[in-house]
Amino acid sequence: MADVDEVASADWQEERLYKPFPGEAQLTARAVLAGCLIGSVVSCTNIYIGLKIGWSFGASIITAVLGFALFAVIGKRLSVLETNTAQTTGSAAGSMSSAAGLLAAIPAMNLLGHEIPWPALMMWSVAVAFLGVFYAVPLRRQMVEVDKLRFPTGLATAETILAMFSEAAEAMAKAKVLVFCGLAAGLFTLASHFLPELEKPPLHQWLPVLWLELAAGWTFSIYLGPSLFGAGFLIGPRVVLSLVVGAFVAWGVLGPVAQSYGWAPGDVMDYKEGPRGWILWPGVALMVSEALTSVTMSWRTFFRALKFPTAIDRSARADDSHIPNRWWIEGLAAGSVVTLVIAQTVFGIPWYLSLVAIVLSAILSTVATRSVGETDINPVGGMGKVTQLVFGGLAPGQMTTNLMAAAITGGGASQAADMMQDLKTGYLLRAAPRKQFLAQLAGICAGILFAVPVYKLLTSAYELGGEKLPAPAALAWKAMAELLNEGLEALPPHAETAVALACGVGVLIPFLRKIKAIQAFVPSGLAMGIAFIIPAFYSLVMFYGLCAWWIWKMLSPQSVERFNFAVASGFIAGEGLMGIVNAALTLLGIE
Repeated sequence: MADVDEVASADWQEERLYKPFPGEAQLTARAVLAGCLIGSVVSCTNIYIGLKIGWSFGASIITAVLGFALFAVIGKRLSVLETNTAQTTGSAAGSMSSAAGLLAAIPAMNLLGHEIPWPALMMWSVAVAFLGVFYAVPLRRQMVEVDKLRFPTGLATAETILAMFSEAAEAMAKAKVLVFCGLAAGLFTLASHFLPELEKPPLHQWLPVLWLELAAGWTFSIYLGPSLFGAGFLIGPRVVLSLVVGAFVAWGVLGPVAQSYGWAPGDVMDYKEGPRGWILWPGVALMVSEALTSVTMSWRTFFRALKFPTAIDRSARADDSHIPNRWWIEGLAAGSVVTLVIAQTVFGIPWYLSLVAIVLSAILSTVATRSVGETDINPVGGMGKVTQLVFGGLAPGQMTTNLMAAAITGGGASQAADMMQDLKTGYLLRAAPRKQFLAQLAGICAGILFAVPVYKLLTSAYELGGEKLPAPAALAWKAMAELLNEGLEALPPHAETAVALACGVGVLIPFLRKIKAIQAFVPSGLAMGIAFIIPAFYSLVMFYGLCAWWIWKMLSPQSVERFNFAVASGFIAGEGLMGIVNAALTLLGIE
């Protein structure tokens, strides 16, 4: 059977951005170790940030830049392909916060009262993440080589790597800015542990004005967390403004109405009888309805994802240009067995239901991977909600089964799409897929060694669902499981009307986004829904970041283009890492 280079056409060859020199180093110990270290740091910060706002950030570009800079400083620069290996490893490690379910399914289980032992959580995380990698391997030829999907992050990473080698001074400048912003954010976060007024200035106490006190009571207070401020630089005006709109609708309108009419008479932040527990439901409905509508509207993507070329190389060749079929087939089998065993012994899920979840995960991971290739958006939440709905019918009344089956799907979708972004980068740089595959597996193992302990540390120090760790994604998954388990009885008084209206808005948004004339002004239903779940000051601090970005862009658009990612990543990483230190100080009683 013809190999990759023989079936590639001229235009595919022109798409390649780099031609390695003979004997160029690629899968080296130093590249893998650098990727593991940097990616694991990103994974830890993602847990801290993800439990605050419900999403995480990729590690590909930050690993490439810091890996390059790290060795350039000591005068032993990585090669282009080594840098690609480092970013592949770092990308895998950094994504483990999401792939392992540590931002959604696992904290949702904790919120339901299930404490998962460390060893079981480690094995579960690795098994689910490995499934995603093994799903991705047979899709590479179709999506990367035949359909030549863009995979924007993968393309951007390849271009970043080549730019660093052509402009080493520029790469070093970006790395310095990132480190400086990280140190500043870390010091601010550490100082705020001992002097909380730095992070949350009590303006309503310093200026006893009635409207300030009322606003603060509904979480419209000042918060200056560097990580979310930096996120405002990255996530774009549409998402940030959607968060602000959602915050005002939820905490400024619906919450006060629900309390004043006696539908939620308790304290504002009370989940059981207060407005926070009431507005949670329309927020979840908005997120779920938009996600499922988007998946339904992408049915063409679904069927294209299941299309394979008529000629598939089924041989296990010995050269590095191919990942042997035996590797991913045997790996998929082993990962499935481990997942089945852990699901049965730890969560009490019958093996046949776990097998259904694995098959469903393979199908939906294919859809998610194609979505990333076409739009750079990985609908992990939507894939998880589809699984929750399926298992709501297959296993009614079993919330643990519902959540952990969805975790299999979410983990597979997250890791498969991440792997394909890296394979796209490697394809453009003519890297060996087999070596990238091994780097990805190394990154997964390293990321878990860091991510699980950090998750345990943070959730031991702070209350899940509390002010420090609102865990919006986990609350959404938990609410979905409860609704499927209890039906409409799970809703507080008169929340059904708000849920119905939110579902209508969520269904409408994807259709409006198809209209080119207005698509730039259509809000993000996911962001608006998240704003219903997190306190309003989290949405506002991202708006402060967006305003700072706008001012910076007006004053110096060229420097924004050069350093925007470095500044934002530094703020996010600095607070994320020092937030872990602060959690340890809290556990030690050092206040």
